[in-house]
Amino acid sequence: MPKVDLYRNVHMGQRMRLFSLAAELGAADMAQPDAIAEQVHRVLAMTEELREHADTEDTFIHVLLRDRAPEAADALDAEHLRLDAAFAVLDDRARALPGTSAGQLREAQHELYLALNEVISAYLVHLYLEETVAMPALWQKASDDELAGIFSAFQASRTPEQAVTDLQKMLPALPPATRLAIARSVTNAAGEEYAGEMLLKISRTLSASQRSRLYADLGVSEAWALPEA
Repeated sequence: MPKVDLYRNVHMGQRMRLFSLAAELGAADMAQPDAIAEQVHRVLAMTEELREHADTEDTFIHVLLRDRAPEAADALDAEHLRLDAAFAVLDDRARALPGTSAGQLREAQHELYLALNEVISAYLVHLYLEETVAMPALWQKASDDELAGIFSAFQASRTPEQAVTDLQKMLPALPPATRLAIARSVTNAAGEEYAGEMLLKISRTLSASQRSRLYADLGVSEAWALPEA
């Protein structure tokens, strides 16, 4: 039976969306209507999400980590402080962008792009530390039941809408077998009456090819999940 990994899937989703944000911000045509507001919103939404993610880890994972592997917890605490400072710089640059003159906009866009990439580079190190230091420490120091309990407690803390959003953010970044296992679990939990509706919701952010593969792996047609006319 696979080990309970509290970081892997959500981190894969974060990496995918951070890389996409950086590429799209760098290439954005700021002369288009609402382009500046859109990019600023996306950057600020991402830093807010990453802060909330850190709070979630502190609440559900790092309490146990501090008890069983305090050295690893101390290292993560230091990382969070460093990241908070980088987030603040990025937020300031994003909020300043709408007030930039047309002549300075190109350079300001690139400076925001560089600040975002600085955050990404620091955040990748943080993710790697959690995945290669914190998680192995928990595997060694905590039981499978304790780790499963953490995951269950987190799931119980989410509203149905938040749970769907979590999956929509994560599933496109996962390999087909992992995506299938998650989709099967959540549709089974939804019950026969709501399984199609749930599948439609969680597959909304998948590419056409990913969605077709998922439905094929589940053995259902894409029309099966659509609401009746």
